[in-house]
Amino acid sequence: MIPIQNIYYMLSYAFRALRGNGYRRMAAEPFGNSAELCAAILCRGISAQLKRGFQREYVPFTEPLTAVRGKIDITGSLKSNSMLRRQLVCDFDEYSINTYKNRILKSTLELLLRADISKQRKHEIRNLLMYFNDVDTIDMHSVNWHLQYYRNDEEYQMLISICYLVVKGLLHSAQSGSLRLAEFDEPHMARLYEKFILEYYRKEHPELKAASSQIEWALNAPNSHLLPQMQSDIMLSRGTKTLIIDAKFYNQIMSPSPYSASTLRSGHLYQMFAYVKNHAAQGGDVSGLLLYAKTDEQPSIDEAFNMSGNLICAKTLNLNCDFSEISAQLDEIVKKFFM
Repeated sequence: MIPIQNIYYMLSYAFRALRGNGYRRMAAEPFGNSAELCAAILCRGISAQLKRGFQREYVPFTEPLTAVRGKIDITGSLKSNSMLRRQLVCDFDEYSINTYKNRILKSTLELLLRADISKQRKHEIRNLLMYFNDVDTIDMHSVNWHLQYYRNDEEYQMLISICYLVVKGLLHSAQSGSLRLAEFDEPHMARLYEKFILEYYRKEHPELKAASSQIEWALNAPNSHLLPQMQSDIMLSRGTKTLIIDAKFYNQIMSPSPYSASTLRSGHLYQMFAYVKNHAAQGGDVSGLLLYAKTDEQPSIDEAFNMSGNLICAKTLNLNCDFSEISAQLDEIVKKFFM
């Protein structure tokens, strides 16, 4: 079980927009559940966006008009017999607040009104919804979450990501008739866990180069394009030393065996071995770390294996503790591999 407060800290590292002055006081606020936390972030973020102005885009419209605007749709005008009403169907763009991203924000706020959050938070949401009168709602079951963002869209990207967590949790729980935000499931927590670790090292350890880098296959063959890409979660490097981290968030860390003691998952070890050996072929001191989020059911792991001249480790990161302890665990990894 991860304390709600720690989920906030993870989100604040994963999304730089949450590190701004407007959100810092939230670190001291008590949140009863995940829905309350997400609702608080959205309310704070949307309120700040109101002061700057909502994002607007040129939205295409097709309407029968009495005065020509934009481009005349001859085919549409003939089909609808609009000319009999002294109208022409026109295609035109309007600089509007009714953008796809704003529709997601409005629909998520409306969904949160039915969730297990405080009356005070619901009152705050209703006040915000008054500013969305010119924004349509959207079917949250069919949202396209693969949106394009620009450099000045950092705040919107964070808000839409929070919407994604809310919608996936609430729609999942709605199947049983309840709108209590389900605890973030494995795929969503896995992505957050990975992004949190990468951004933590970028912010707290500027002496290291922290990136999510591709690893080239150590071969020279014309058919290398047939091989799958090797994409690391986190790669830390300084000088000739490199640490490849694979961030793993699983309810079951160990692979059970009916005939012997539980073992580390073979697929994870094979993958890390391939990452380390192929990257080491380019030169330098390369190590690998399988960094598992510690679950309530599984014991702590801190093991090291020397595999063909390279160090490959498996370790659990305890997230069910004060965040200062989580920070200390991550800092200890840097000391172990780079000091």
